[in-house]
Amino acid sequence: MSSRRSASPGPLAGTGSGPVAVLVVTWNSAKVLPGFLASLPEGMAGLDWRLVVADNDSADDTVEVIRSLAPDTTVVQTGRNAGYAAGVNAALAAAAEWEGGFGAALVCNPDVRMREGCAKLLVDALGGADPGGGRVGISVPLLYEEDGRTLLHSLRRESSVTRALGEAVIGNRRAGRFPRWSELVTDQAAYERDTVADWATGALMALSGECLAACGPWDESFFLYSEETEYCLRARDLGFVTRLEPAASATHLGGDSRVSPRLWALLTVNRVRLYRRRHGLAATTAFRAAVLLRESSRAALGRPASLAAARALAGGPAPHGAP
Repeated sequence: MSSRRSASPGPLAGTGSGPVAVLVVTWNSAKVLPGFLASLPEGMAGLDWRLVVADNDSADDTVEVIRSLAPDTTVVQTGRNAGYAAGVNAALAAAAEWEGGFGAALVCNPDVRMREGCAKLLVDALGGADPGGGRVGISVPLLYEEDGRTLLHSLRRESSVTRALGEAVIGNRRAGRFPRWSELVTDQAAYERDTVADWATGALMALSGECLAACGPWDESFFLYSEETEYCLRARDLGFVTRLEPAASATHLGGDSRVSPRLWALLTVNRVRLYRRRHGLAATTAFRAAVLLRESSRAALGRPASLAAARALAGGPAPHGAP
């Protein structure tokens, strides 16, 4: 675990009543940045905001694109491919140095395109009381695929052995209608109301200053994938819920984890690593076996990404970022 996360998380210095800090982590993102930057004025309408970009040692023109198209941006160059959580932490630290700090943060992938007023709806939802007794510390929008019409199922339930088995036996999309049997929330009604989820995909999320101060830094031991899961679950443990704001929406152009064997293996291994952090050895052994069953069965159908994941779970070479 990184030294940042192993220390007891204290208050995040710099949070206050200042502007919304728009935090973006980039790595060879020059192709998608112009569209992201062009969408910001409409997506951030109604808010006072400032942009912070943490660049993880891009080999393309990412930094030059930012400085050319958005010269007022605070650019942090980490000097290495440090991972997503480390980039978020670097951007948060830079924003904390602003005079007056910042009031809330919006964590964005550079391949997100917010629709009009999206950010204000998310920020306005923060801090509200939830009927379950928590406070809204993290708010997320509806996300659509590149066509702008196909809804992405972005809400998730916490991992469990029965959910891993349900996904292995009947598939996560079919099982997603039943809370006991899948992490993935596929019930359409859940995306039509203010729905509290255990966690949500991290392509675009608003974080309250109160939540940030309580939770501290993101966990840098997750190089990529599961960092947003860990953060949402940690926030929930401290009384902050993650809630969908269905009036807010954005398009997400990403999806590399679905097609890249290396990235899918990393995603799968990190799911098990995070589960182990929160459960005992016996439960983790059962969870790993259930996930391995799912990936092995799909590998038998000729899916290279599942084959890579099954090999990693079975003790093969760990993908970059895994132990």
